[in-house]
Amino acid sequence: MGLSASKRVRNSLTNSPEFDSACNSTFSHCLALTQHAYNGVFPYQLCTAADHLHHLLTVVQPHPLITNWLPSPPTRLQVDSALRAVNRDDSDCEGETLGLIRFQRWAIELFAEAVVKNVGKKVMVRVPMGIAGIAGIGAVTRSGKDVVGAVVAVYALGVATSIYLSLSG
Repeated sequence: MGLSASKRVRNSLTNSPEFDSACNSTFSHCLALTQHAYNGVFPYQLCTAADHLHHLLTVVQPHPLITNWLPSPPTRLQVDSALRAVNRDDSDCEGETLGLIRFQRWAIELFAEAVVKNVGKKVMVRVPMGIAGIAGIGAVTRSGKDVVGAVVAVYALGVATSIYLSLSG
């Protein structure tokens, strides 16, 4: 199918004017909280920034990827994990604050990983429930195991394809 799910989500967020605008707005909001005394966002502000960004992307400027796959803001663990990933990529990072470019990379990392995690959860719920339903119908109709197996395979492939295609936003 080409790109992996996380790359597809990252590309969708990177190329989204709504996401870019929300990142800029959130960055400005964080600077306002420190009364513009610093040129960037401190790590302790990132959890608040994630909540603010999520609010913008679900209520103010809805982004389909976020509204469909991320009903609640990312957790503190996800915020910290995204910060570690961005810091690992920027071995030459200067200072203790995140400038606008690093902040945007952090936001993309955070929301891409959170969306992919929720997609994985959804697949793990949808596929077994569908398989159980198909197996139940197969048992009631006394269909052969080959027929039930083929229907299960087609169903699982259909669910996976449907979810994968929805990740482009």
